[in-house]
This record gives sequence, structure tokens and C-alpha cells, in this order.
Amino acid sequence: MAPPARKIALFAAGALIAGVVAAGATQLASTPPTATATPPGAKTVTATLFQWTFDRVATECATTLGPKGYGYVEVSPATEHIQGGTWWTSYQPVSYRIAGRLGSEAQFRNMVSACHNAGVKVIADAVINHMSAGSGTGTGGTRYTKYAYPGHYGDQDFHTCRTDINDYRNRDNVQNCELSGLSDLNTGSEYVRSEIAEYLNNLLSMGVDGFRIDAAKHMPAADLSAIKAKLTKRDAFWVHEVIYGAGEAVQPGEYTGSGDVDEFRYAYDLKRVFTSENLAYLKNFGEGWGHLPSGQARPFVDNWDTERNGSTLSYKDGSNYTLANVFMLAWPYGSPQVYSGYEFSNKDQGPPAPGECYSSGWECQHRWPQIANMVGFRNTTSGTAVTNWWDNGRNAIAFGRGDKGYAVVNRESSAVSRTFQTSLPAGTYCDVQRDGCTATHVVNSAGQFTATVNANEAIALHVGAMGNGSNPGAGAAAFSVNATTVMGQNIFVVGDHASLGGWDPARAVALSSASYPLWKTSVSLPNGTAFAYKYIRKEANGSVTWESGANRTSTSPATLNDTWRN
Repeated sequence: MAPPARKIALFAAGALIAGVVAAGATQLASTPPTATATPPGAKTVTATLFQWTFDRVATECATTLGPKGYGYVEVSPATEHIQGGTWWTSYQPVSYRIAGRLGSEAQFRNMVSACHNAGVKVIADAVINHMSAGSGTGTGGTRYTKYAYPGHYGDQDFHTCRTDINDYRNRDNVQNCELSGLSDLNTGSEYVRSEIAEYLNNLLSMGVDGFRIDAAKHMPAADLSAIKAKLTKRDAFWVHEVIYGAGEAVQPGEYTGSGDVDEFRYAYDLKRVFTSENLAYLKNFGEGWGHLPSGQARPFVDNWDTERNGSTLSYKDGSNYTLANVFMLAWPYGSPQVYSGYEFSNKDQGPPAPGECYSSGWECQHRWPQIANMVGFRNTTSGTAVTNWWDNGRNAIAFGRGDKGYAVVNRESSAVSRTFQTSLPAGTYCDVQRDGCTATHVVNSAGQFTATVNANEAIALHVGAMGNGSNPGAGAAAFSVNATTVMGQNIFVVGDHASLGGWDPARAVALSSASYPLWKTSVSLPNGTAFAYKYIRKEANGSVTWESGANRTSTSPATLNDTWRN
């Protein structure tokens, strides 16, 4: 299908002045817009809420992301896309309307507003390398065929190589042929660049703060710089997805001229170290390992592609996954991305129905206390260097962040007890690995504290979370229950106090499985409150099983170590 008359005229004009257009493109390539290498401001952590609806993201910004200190939320593609239940259908756009399964334009606008009100900026995942792999009717009603998308593109707007990429050592093959059969846009065309820029500018007009550029390695860096030069806000945050491959023709470092780059090597190396090597090797992790410069890197532990192909850790890796995220957020490299997805049993599995965290398959890693509380650590220690490194030569490490924070990570099979040397001011510090300041450590005037770190656990202290020195755990109950589950099952605690849901299973408090088979959470309760409670198990379909036996009882503050009763 040919583009509308307005755009046909543009093609005619382009044909008459092809030399001028080519010269202009060359100039744009040689003078790219200044890169926004690190998200502005002190809050540099992004939560990627993969396949979350816009309504859920809006709520999450207000209730979790803002309060926990996340600076950005990345949302999945908003554009109208092909129909189907797999996750990758949203990565096959058929128009640039906001009409996908995640919500309408009105819902998208409301989400941006709600997140901004919570102090969280919005990154939109933008699919601009390609359109669909087939023909049909889109999620918003648009009828399309491959290489023909009404109001946007016709056959002439796509590369003439109509076969799949088959040689990643060949730049032309990677950037001009088709990725998994997807119609490959000719981003060297001034018309195509203008169409893409129009789409991105529309999102900017709705308040979007930046973009993740999907499949960036399949477009020349000069083309992306030329597109960014057309934006109404050229300082918008911009991060490229460039998957590293040894010996490949296209490398991540090519794209730092216009923004950050997702550093896949960081995630690959973390998996190897946490599963088969020694944490002691991490002493110079980052640039010292050949990764991108810190100021232009977005490190991560996993994302939706890598968790499915097994190249990185995932929620299925238990404490290794949790501790890797703790390390990433404590270590001063790049602008980290915390991934938050859902349970899956095959690589194509689409998102479950919208639902509460820890139910219906939603993992919500960004909420896990061990991970979420490290965002505050990251914000507090921003700009400080590593100090007081210690390791045991194997899998117990500790390090400071100037005089602002100190972290210990123990991946040994047994507890580690020692006196740690820090540069922290003297005082009582909350261990932010535990909610509610239920565990504290006293740093003496020499900057030392003594602690026992259990196997596969961590300690994190920072000057933004100080205890009161007398009874810092007052008013909190820390729950831990040993419970074996299968995929789709999650453990909750419910009790007679309002903070425990008032015996209503629908309002029960979810426990984190980050230390599986231990499920943990903390709940704020007035000091001296006597309370009764029990654990319940929820299935993916919402059905509830109560543990057996009488109600459990305790009085806050309390640290509870229980075992599920069948």
C-alpha cells in the first residue's frame, strides 16, 4: 500500500534532491547530538516492568517505585502490534498508534502523569528497526500486510534484502537483512527517519522522558543519531539495545555517541561468577573487565530475552539472583536496570492476566526487599568510590562506598563472622536487607562493626538509614517461613491485625521467595502489639490453602522463624 498523498509528495521532492539529502545525512552522522550518558539526577536506577499494563504501572509508581527511590520506569512497547498471546507480539508494530494490549493512549498519558507525580521518569521501549513479519489485523484494528502499513510505510521503505540475517560477522547482513523475518525498515531513508521521529516526538509530547531503542545493533549508529537529531527534546534519555557478540561486526561501543548502551557482558559475567567462580574476582568489576565506560553503560542482571535463553541469571536461580542484584546496586558502575517480570515455562510465554504481585505468576522482583531497599543505598552512595574492600579469597566479599555506605555479600555455604572495617561515621545503622530496621549494626568510632552474615545472605548499611540506638527494631515483625512450593504458588501471611489483613486472605501480605525455600517479609506493627497469624499458600488461579494447626501468636517487635505446617 502506498503512503498517503502528503507523504508521496515528500518522496517526489526527495528524489529531486537526493544529493542534498545524502549530504545532510552525512553531516548529521558526523555531528550527532550530545549523548545523555547517565540519567540526570541522583536517582539513576530503572525498574523495567516487563509487559505490565499502563494502569498497573501508574499504581506501582505511586505505591512502590517512588517511595523506594527508583528514578525511572521502563515500560514495554505501547504501539499497536500484531495479535497473539506471546510476549514478542508487542515487538511487531503495525502502526504508531497507542493501541496495544497494555492500554490505550488515555491510559498511557495517565501513567506518565502518575509516575511523574511520584518522582519517577518514564522510558518507553521503542521498536523502530522493523515492523511485522506477516499480515493481518492489528490490536487496534489496523489491517496490514508485510511491507505495507497504512499511513506510514510502503514497500519502498524497507531494505531490499528480504532474507533472514545469517552472518553476524557481516555488517551489511546484520543491518540490512531481516531479523527473524521482520520487515526491516530502511533507516537510512530520510522519509523513514522522519516517520520514526514523528512517533517518538508524539511520545515526548505526552511527557515521556526517554527511550530504549530495541534492536539498535540492527541499525547503523549514524542512522540513530540522525533520528535523535529530529527530536523536539534532543536531551531525552536514550539507551541502545546492542547485544554483545565476540567477533561480530557490530559492537556496543559504536553507539555511545548518542546515548547509553545496555551492557550485556556485565550480565553474562555476573552469571558466571555467581554460579561457577569466586566473588572475590569482582574487585575491579566493570571497566576493568572490558565493559563499556561506566558513564555510558546500563548494567543489568537479566532481561526478558536473556532469562529465557539462559545466558544470565533469573528468578529461577534463587539466592544467586538476589545477591547479584544486591551487588549490582551496591557497586558503582553505570546506571542499573532492575528487571521485573513473570514466571514462565517456555521462552515464548506471554504475560499472565493483570494481577497482584506474587500471585497469578507475577514475580515482581523490583519489590523484593533485598533488591528494592538497595535502591536507597544506591541513591545515598551516589558519586562515592569503593573503599575498604575485603574478601576471603572465595565467595565472601565486603566493600564500602566512601563514608556513605557498606555492603557485605556472602555466597559461601556457611555463615561468615568477622569485624568489618568501614569508613562510616560512628552510629547505629539499619541493615536495609531487612525491612523495618529489624536488624541493626553499631559502627564504633574506628569505623568497625562485628557481624555474622548467614550463608547466601547480605548486609547493607548506609547513612540514610540510621537506627535510633535504643530499640531500633521496635514496631516491626520480621516473618520467615520455610515452605516448599511449585511454580505458580506463593506464600502469604495473614493475621488479626489490620497490617496483616485482618484475617482476610485477599489482603494478606506477600512474602518474598528470594531466599527460597525461606519466604520472608517484614510488617510494621505498633511496639508491644500482641498479634495472631498464620501462613497461607495461593495458587496461580487465586485459590487459597491455609497451613494446618492453631493460630500462631507473637508480640512486636519480633523476628519469627517458622516452618510451614501441612
